[in-house]
Amino acid sequence: MALYNNSAYITMSDSAEFDKLHSPGATTPHSGIYRCEGCAKEIAANQGNPLPPQNNHQHTSAQGTIRWRMIVYAQ
Repeated sequence: MALYNNSAYITMSDSAEFDKLHSPGATTPHSGIYRCEGCAKEIAANQGNPLPPQNNHQHTSAQGTIRWRMIVYAQ
């Protein structure tokens, strides 16, 4: 889970961009922190660069496929 120390630097958003799931290796749509839906691993990614590929980390069958969700948007 992403942590923060000062709420003055974080703003709540209801943007639909936070609801989108992205496949491994897909182009990062926005710079920020992305979280794997299956195992909760978090990564920082820059807009235009690929998200980590399928072989970046392994999942058990119970965790399902790797799917990245943006949890913090870096303006």
